[in-house]
Amino acid sequence: MHPNALLELCAELIAAVNKLDAPADATVSAFFRQHKNLGQRERASLAETVYAMLRERLKFQNLAQSGSGPLPRRLAMLAWRGSDAFLRGALGPAEKQWLEQIQAIDPRSLAPKLRHNLPDWLAEPLLARLGEDEFWKLAAAMNEAAPLDLRVNTLKLKREEAQAQLAAAGIEAMPTPYSPLGLRVQGKPALNKLALFTSGGVEVQDEGSQLLALLLAPRRGEMVVDFCAGAGGKTLALGAAMRNTGRLYAFDVSGHRLDALKPRLARSGLSNVYPAQIAHERDERIKRLAGKIDRVLVDAPCSGLGTLRRNPDLKWRQSPQGLAELQDKQRAILASAARLVKPSGRLVYATCSLLNAENEAIAAEFAAAHPDFRPLAADEALAKAQVERAGELVENGALRLWPHRHAMDGFFAIAWERTA
Repeated sequence: MHPNALLELCAELIAAVNKLDAPADATVSAFFRQHKNLGQRERASLAETVYAMLRERLKFQNLAQSGSGPLPRRLAMLAWRGSDAFLRGALGPAEKQWLEQIQAIDPRSLAPKLRHNLPDWLAEPLLARLGEDEFWKLAAAMNEAAPLDLRVNTLKLKREEAQAQLAAAGIEAMPTPYSPLGLRVQGKPALNKLALFTSGGVEVQDEGSQLLALLLAPRRGEMVVDFCAGAGGKTLALGAAMRNTGRLYAFDVSGHRLDALKPRLARSGLSNVYPAQIAHERDERIKRLAGKIDRVLVDAPCSGLGTLRRNPDLKWRQSPQGLAELQDKQRAILASAARLVKPSGRLVYATCSLLNAENEAIAAEFAAAHPDFRPLAADEALAKAQVERAGELVENGALRLWPHRHAMDGFFAIAWERTA
């Protein structure tokens, strides 16, 4: 495709994504379905440019004000992640001159807001918690693309065997630093046609998400509930940990998300998983299981702000009002899920958020209202699950993962045991 034609398509896609009326990945996918003539490299350039724009949207929008012509085209020029020579082939003389002037600006001269690229309502609590130095490290980490993490299905093979199969396919993978189940791959290799993937030997799952399943630590023959299962990444990890024994319920209010679990479940070889759509957290299915479950995982609906490396649009699509609504859901879901846990059973509450308001605050409210649940030390539980250097992952007894410290998505998780 001619460089200018591809740049125009990129500008069109940026204009669509910048409306922030839908998740960016859904908008990008829909755009590519409309433009099936695009090659793999062209799609990669467009997608990476869009995500680069979203990560540093405040900066790029500010810098683009000085140019002329359509704003989406200027944003595409500034955020371009394809070949520089290809981009120059799309630009006129005035555009080339303008872009050179912009690229000569020292980023350190920009206002703090244009350097960290976070909305005030998010930047302020993170700065207060982390302090100046760590805040800027976090901001830098969240403006980088995330690596690709895989979880090895230990029902089918060992991690070393999966690593060897990837190497034979020309894909370099290294063991994840903490999870004993993970492999980390740089770049975005095509995995969906590999026999290792199609046979269920590996699943795409961030290392942080793997650690949640390890913290719950389900055992053979137990009754376990994944209360907000979604597309089932953690469900599959839990089922494998149970060695395909016992009974594992995958509950979610979204039948569409549970449908996405079906092909993954078929690949996994698991037969102990029972997906079930529920109407709400007080569904009759929940009442019938009250006090009967050994382990319950509540990976609650949240802002998702720990996943900004993968979903940078979330920081622009979320709001303080939306956050307050999520907190109400989190309280209700956690309280309802707790009813399932039998005496001596384990309950884990988790989010992929960085904010105290969705994490420690919700956990503290629950603990105050439920004295029959005693907190468990996350470092001890993780160490028993063969997690390397578990102490590095824990703050005040809870799992607390940060992209800049641990090179994985931001997660929070706290475990309790029911005493009566």
